[in-house]
Amino acid sequence: MTNHRRQFLSSMSGLAAGLTVLPAFAATAKAPYKDASLPAEKRVDDLIGRMTLDEKIMQLRCTWLTKVNIQDEKGEFVAAKAQREYPDGIGMLARPSDRRLGQGAGAAGDDGQVMNRTALETANYVNAAQKWAMEQTRLGIPMFMHEEALHGYAARHATSFPQAIGIASSFDTELTTKIFSVAAREMRARGAHMALAPVVDVAREPRWGRIEETFGEDPYVTGEIGKAAILGFAGTNPVLAKDKVFVTLKHMTGHGQPENGTNTGPAEVTERTLREEFFPPFERAIKESNVGAIMPSYNEIGGVPSHASHWLLHKVLREEWGFTGITVSDYMGVTELVTRHKLVESNKEAAFRAFKAGVDVETPDGKAYKELGQLVKEGRVSESEIDVVVRRILKMKFEAGLFENPYVDAKAAESLTANKDAIALARLAATRTPVLLKNDKDVLPLDGKKVGKLLLIGTHAKDTPIGGYSDIPRHVVSIYEGLQTEAKAQGFTLAYSEGVRITESRIWGKDEIKFTDPAVNAKLIADAVEAAKSADTIVMVLGDNEQTSREAWADTHLGDRETLDLMGQQNDLARAIFALGKPTVVFLLNGRPLSVNLLAEKADAIIEGWYMGQETGNAAADLLFGRANPGGKLPVSIARSVGQLPIFYNHKPSARRGYIDGSTKPLYPFGFGLSYTRFDISTPRLANAKIAVGESTKLEVDVTNTGKRLGDEVVQIYIRDDVSSVTRPVLELKAFKRVTLKPGEKRTLSFDIKPSDLWFFNTEMQRVVEPGSFTIHAGPDSVNLKSVKLMVG
Repeated sequence: MTNHRRQFLSSMSGLAAGLTVLPAFAATAKAPYKDASLPAEKRVDDLIGRMTLDEKIMQLRCTWLTKVNIQDEKGEFVAAKAQREYPDGIGMLARPSDRRLGQGAGAAGDDGQVMNRTALETANYVNAAQKWAMEQTRLGIPMFMHEEALHGYAARHATSFPQAIGIASSFDTELTTKIFSVAAREMRARGAHMALAPVVDVAREPRWGRIEETFGEDPYVTGEIGKAAILGFAGTNPVLAKDKVFVTLKHMTGHGQPENGTNTGPAEVTERTLREEFFPPFERAIKESNVGAIMPSYNEIGGVPSHASHWLLHKVLREEWGFTGITVSDYMGVTELVTRHKLVESNKEAAFRAFKAGVDVETPDGKAYKELGQLVKEGRVSESEIDVVVRRILKMKFEAGLFENPYVDAKAAESLTANKDAIALARLAATRTPVLLKNDKDVLPLDGKKVGKLLLIGTHAKDTPIGGYSDIPRHVVSIYEGLQTEAKAQGFTLAYSEGVRITESRIWGKDEIKFTDPAVNAKLIADAVEAAKSADTIVMVLGDNEQTSREAWADTHLGDRETLDLMGQQNDLARAIFALGKPTVVFLLNGRPLSVNLLAEKADAIIEGWYMGQETGNAAADLLFGRANPGGKLPVSIARSVGQLPIFYNHKPSARRGYIDGSTKPLYPFGFGLSYTRFDISTPRLANAKIAVGESTKLEVDVTNTGKRLGDEVVQIYIRDDVSSVTRPVLELKAFKRVTLKPGEKRTLSFDIKPSDLWFFNTEMQRVVEPGSFTIHAGPDSVNLKSVKLMVG
């Protein structure tokens, strides 16, 4: 019997002789903290007063790799093992959908080592774990279950949507909310309560393998899409609905501009850059949305890793922004203060630095935070400090309804996973995220009656990549499958050739990458050229896969790149096919922006599909044959080469003077995207061309579909502070609206120009609006703009 249970039972000795002593959990059955009618704060007060120090500390810990210690050889939860391992309970269990069997550090989702749990299996596992926590721990405190959900729930059979960078390309906040509403529903059906998403890192480094996980290079787009994702995940009420989950906003911050483009590298940026570029999506989400948790980033800023930064996690996050939720470490983020940053010598010192900085919960396992008890004994951490964190955690558990409803209906989990509505949404999303980069000769959309013999080329035309943080959906529709269906329906002939292979596998979680032998690809290219000779139209699928650009989470698991070119022999294939002079469409499937100079010059049409999710093939057919009209816009600038980096659009006036051997202009600019129809955007009109400091005004813009097809345009509003006491970017996106217009249709869009659109941080790091002139731009991208002047003062 554990010490705290002995103490508890001995404390009952004052009861009348002969009174039967109930088990501890039964004795607390009618305690105030069990009363759902009481306010959460009162329940927290009662519960925390009953907890031992060890029980409190365990609420700050998590288990993932150590799940092997509480499972049998098949990966099933074993209550007796859990009771021996965690007699004081545990606050959080990581990724219940994965089947950890004792193998080394693995990936979220499919890691190629073991098949993960189905919806039914996950729900049963969660119910078993919660039954132990509720009935066999002294106070019956349920566990948080967290999962990954970057572009849909990263679990076996769950719905896979387009990758995050593709979702950003949609410039569609309503669609984004719907996507993450489905993700939340599927997570909650299996028993998860917290998503380690969304990522609101502003990404200014395309060599970085994690750029696909972001919403791009612009703080406004990242903020808008991020807020829409939060609304889908969590709704608006801190008291969590039964089909919602808490979000974990990540990674705070600077993560998206690592030194030399490699993951976890230092972010050597100034406080001004942090406040103007990297902080805004976090600040807006916290102040305007329902954010439950924040995750610090792996990188350091100014010599201080984020997991040890009191300025970042307390002064800025809590004092300036008023955040009241919990902070959750990134995986191994606390212990990496020892192993990677060399900031401290031991896990105990790492725990001290991280806890004092403001990290509430250590994930994925409590390697460092198991030392918190010793730190309390030494007087370096006080129990009252522990209490502050535990209060935050318990309050969220009460607000999630976990004490009343810790279990899920396991039988219903399957029917709530990837149902018809979810699959239809995945297909719609996959048609709204791609970007049409080129269509000079109006080759697209294809006409099934005129396409003749269509040759589809590309290994990933059949073997479909869907991006990192994915598991295995029930079915992924390949482009080959989508075009097979199209060929049968329209009566044209479809042929296929592999063309070129990039890697020998594409398992994201696998450490080793085996690139295909160039000799093998030479034969595949020759075969493709031969097949193309008899084709009338060619569609080439090129790009990346989950191994050629990914999160580099260890020295043995790399994912960043020194170039932005197509990998392997893909350009050799493209050059050989272009030489035939046949109508050729390139369909890109990738997560990073690629320097596709050859394709931009030679292809008849290019669609940047990004990773499109499980409905890739159906959506590709919809786009190629005109049932859907591309309307996505680039959320990143596409560089011509790494020599241009950094290439983000919102640079300062002194940047981009020129090169002696090339252009400083991107291959494709931020916000760019074509359509199968044509649009005209008018010069913007101000309701008041002069306003006082602190006032707002209205802006109107007309957009007209001047073409012959139904289509979407994204009207973008940029602002330039013409003269200011601190240098300002040449352009800053401040608003956008995506609209669908019929041929000939005209619509007038209205935008509010507010003080928050005009302010900046002065030399004292205070937000100010300075009197003077501002140029207001409107257009379809960051280059083709029409302007009007606004005077403030």
